[in-house]
Amino acid sequence: MLLGACATPRVTPPPEPAPDLAVHPSAAPDRLKPMPLRPLDVNTDCRFRDDVGYSASAQLDIEQSDVRAFFATVSVPRRGACRFELADFRQVRKQPHVELRAADGCTVHVWEQGDQVTVAFAGCASRCDRGTFDYVWPILVDRPSGRCH
Repeated sequence: MLLGACATPRVTPPPEPAPDLAVHPSAAPDRLKPMPLRPLDVNTDCRFRDDVGYSASAQLDIEQSDVRAFFATVSVPRRGACRFELADFRQVRKQPHVELRAADGCTVHVWEQGDQVTVAFAGCASRCDRGTFDYVWPILVDRPSGRCH
């Protein structure tokens, strides 16, 4: 037993570090590339409802990153609803994403990812029934079909 206490513990070498893709770009040939910086164009009037009753609608008209129309509602079962209307916002950014901001701090971000346009909300609890905003997800718009989910 005394001899066991003097033994040198076996040390496992650390795993090999992952290749640094900035130094070795060929290490990941299928690596995602950044979206090109270009003006956003989307026009939709869509609505959806999922199996548990969560629903949303969006009317969105953006041309060359200028927001011409925006209205959205989100309804969360047993929580309440939120409402967003362009008249309450001013456009503060066009690139790399469209951004609308209201006097109460509510911010709407709109960006594209491939064929999908995301409409996301930040700091918008005042636009919702009490406690609803904690359950609000972004609205995703499929550009080719104009449908949202």
